[in-house]
Amino acid sequence: MQKFDGKSVVVTGGGKGLGLGISEAFLAAGASVFICGRSEPDTLPSAVGKVATFVRADIRDPQETQSLIDRVIASSGRLDVLINNAGGSPPLEAANASYKITDSIIRLNLIAPLILAQQAYHAMRGTAKSGSIINIGSISAERPSPGTAAYGAAKAGLVNVTRSLAQEWGRDRIRVNAIIAGLIRTEAAEDHYGGVAGIELIESSLPLGRMAVPTDIADACLFLAGEDSSYINGAALEVHGGGEYPGFLKTVEEAGRLS
Repeated sequence: MQKFDGKSVVVTGGGKGLGLGISEAFLAAGASVFICGRSEPDTLPSAVGKVATFVRADIRDPQETQSLIDRVIASSGRLDVLINNAGGSPPLEAANASYKITDSIIRLNLIAPLILAQQAYHAMRGTAKSGSIINIGSISAERPSPGTAAYGAAKAGLVNVTRSLAQEWGRDRIRVNAIIAGLIRTEAAEDHYGGVAGIELIESSLPLGRMAVPTDIADACLFLAGEDSSYINGAALEVHGGGEYPGFLKTVEEAGRLS
């Protein structure tokens, strides 16, 4: 395991689901971890006797995210890693999506991580003199996203932002990368994917026979944030176990069975 002793890490949405797994991984690696959200989780992430620090912040509000960065610097004296993890979208048909909710989804999944990355850039340059920013993307950025069109568009934009910032900030020793996450089995997965039966059906169709778990993504974050990836910049690392089986092939196979 790479070590992050003496390093400070911010994980947005780091108190539950995927963010919780990422927070615990960096704590276990020795980092001081700061998480944020609109409400404090019942239990803070912890590992090897270390506990994450919670800072209340709505990442869609630039003033609140700047306060988050200021709190990290005041507490630890430096910022080394930012994990832009917070995001998501409810199922929503594009034809009936209001301007307000479409704007909110894009603000949460694209504009907020961009603004926070800008704020983190200045903090990293001013304290650690280098840094790593990791944007948690989605397979929805690479394929059609029916039912979550605004979310897919925002995540596609986030990949482009990642590559653009990597070009601009590389000479300042601030690396920017993205992770293209596939389907992840978190504590909310059963509600999202139709219960245990739904998860089993999905997993039976995946190349590795299972969905990702938070530690799969967390391990990728540790790699991209550490020295072992010091020449990786502007990458979109696909962590999806081989991806989803193409729907048209299922249709062809079904047609063959019926003929």
